[in-house]
Amino acid sequence: MASPLAVVTGASAGIGRELAREFTRHAYDLVLCAEDERIEDVAAELRGGGARVWAVRADLATGDGVAELADRVAGLDRAVDVLALNAGIGVGGAFAGSATDREDQLRVLGCNITGTVDLAKRLVPDMVRRGSGRVLVSSSTVARLPGPYQATYNASKAFLYSFSLALRAELRGTGVTVTAMLPGLTDTDFFDRARMTDTRIGATTVKDDPARVAREAFAALTAGRGTVVTGPFYNRLLFAAGRWLPDRALPWIFSFFSAPGSARTGRSVPKQRSWEQESSEQGGRGERVTPTHPARNPGTPH
Repeated sequence: MASPLAVVTGASAGIGRELAREFTRHAYDLVLCAEDERIEDVAAELRGGGARVWAVRADLATGDGVAELADRVAGLDRAVDVLALNAGIGVGGAFAGSATDREDQLRVLGCNITGTVDLAKRLVPDMVRRGSGRVLVSSSTVARLPGPYQATYNASKAFLYSFSLALRAELRGTGVTVTAMLPGLTDTDFFDRARMTDTRIGATTVKDDPARVAREAFAALTAGRGTVVTGPFYNRLLFAAGRWLPDRALPWIFSFFSAPGSARTGRSVPKQRSWEQESSEQGGRGERVTPTHPARNPGTPH
């Protein structure tokens, strides 16, 4: 009997890599996708354990990258049993400030939203026609929290949570289930790559083990649950806060943790200063800083 096939995006590190390991422990064959070269190392590791693994290097923030992955999956001529839509990127800093690029903000939306919807639209209809399949969508416990200084990231996770609930309702009775994964702060390289290590949220050492997140997500996925808030109980409290606290309070509370420099200064938000001063603090006197890229394919920090 052939092994089931899982497609996992954002699988080169963090939660995505641990999801891939979890699937192999349950005898799945895998198609793994990420933009960076580490995806080949992950594939080699899992092949060493006896799994059949195909690695695809593609940028899922672009239509060409999504098409490449979908074409590689189609070329296997196999049914996709699980689609884990885990790829995600983020970028920290003031949205209107000169320290963040317009292109980086748009890449967050391109990968987290457009890429996810595009790949789902390409692969989920075959699951429905077949009458079986499971979809995992990587959202976050910040899905209900407006996020100053990572505004596009939090907004993208809100979209993914809403999208997963809506898609689950549409697919009821088809044999295809959709599960929204809602991790809290997770120990990945996300904050380094998003240049958020000087924030409280980035500097804290209280972060979840991505292996635990993957185990709990896999259990919820296979049980057909609609949502799973992974990790300790306080993650569920954080997720509930977005429902019960006043809207006007939520951004202020989040900025206490996400403001640039908050890990050093102890201030909830930076003092009144120009965007040029903020940019200078992050990269040198008066010099505009352009990140090499936002955090790519780490899974999700929340």
